[in-house]
Amino acid sequence: MIRFKKTKLKNGIRVVSENHPQSHAASIGIWILTGTRDEDSQELGISHFLEHMVFKGTKTRSAFQIAKSLEVLGGELNAFTTREYTCFHALILKNHWSRGLEVLSDLVSNMSIKKDDFHVEKSVIVQEISMTEDDIEELIYDIYFARALGKSSLGRSILGNVESISRITQKQVLRYYREKYCGNNIIVSGAGDLDHQELVEGVEKFLSGKVKRRSKIVHSKPRHRSFREVIARPVEQTHFLFGLPCSSFKDKLRFEALIFNTLLGGGMTSRLYQRIREKRGLVYSIHSNLNTFIDFGLLSVYAACDPKNMKKVVRGIAAELKQIRKRKITQGELDLFKTQVCGSILLGADEIEGRMQSIAINEMVFGKYKPVES
Repeated sequence: MIRFKKTKLKNGIRVVSENHPQSHAASIGIWILTGTRDEDSQELGISHFLEHMVFKGTKTRSAFQIAKSLEVLGGELNAFTTREYTCFHALILKNHWSRGLEVLSDLVSNMSIKKDDFHVEKSVIVQEISMTEDDIEELIYDIYFARALGKSSLGRSILGNVESISRITQKQVLRYYREKYCGNNIIVSGAGDLDHQELVEGVEKFLSGKVKRRSKIVHSKPRHRSFREVIARPVEQTHFLFGLPCSSFKDKLRFEALIFNTLLGGGMTSRLYQRIREKRGLVYSIHSNLNTFIDFGLLSVYAACDPKNMKKVVRGIAAELKQIRKRKITQGELDLFKTQVCGSILLGADEIEGRMQSIAINEMVFGKYKPVES
């Protein structure tokens, strides 16, 4: 029987866990509720840069020792940064979950920056930015976010830019680390054959030194700006991205938006894939995406094709959207894509890492547990 439990510590850290007694694995995540959206205009990309820097060494471990710490046990250690949060996570055998928690806690508490490492990592991130600029499919989303959301911090690139990364100083990174990686900004989530009370005791042991944050950051809701832009690049295919505002995480229609996205371009059975790729052969790649944030959402359609087919592709996408609006969705289609979405959710529930992430995000957004069956 799967059991969920939650505890809030005196220093503001929230601990959530879901017990899966049949699992041999345990997944632990430490979530820092800060991302690109929280950055000052003079520190663009600092959240992602900081995520990199913690792996360069702590007061107790070198970069190699960090990499080795869980790999020697057959486990995995990684991290990622989004526009709203940063996550450090570990997947490890259930008997070693405490080691996973200790290593993750070391990363978020004891970072030690050496001057040489600082400049080396700057160079690495500048190269990552350059790679993104060479990847048109990824670049087009950054351009869209920046143009559509204007001055909103939600529209900024997660990586920052070459100029902002070049300007960042060690002092800024350390200050950001101290201010953002604090009690009220941390959620620890665990899934697997874990005892919740033991997890809480581990968090108290390793993270009791974290202090509460002084004040809560209030974000202004972004406003979507309509625009059209053509960018010339020396590439073989033409890349197209169309977007519009959609449901946020908290919107009461978020599940309807998920079903609609699946129907429109979420898979091989979707309308766009079947009618533009399979029946007409106009594209190799076409799909829709639902980008949901705490208070905002975007639905986008992406396609890449031979330049001579671009007009036909754009007209085809527009025709599908108009048809959905005019003729509605049949009951058969609705049943098909509801089943597809439900199946995807239930299959994902069998993955320990997925459950670790799900209970953390539900705590972050709603402040409560939402079981898969609900």
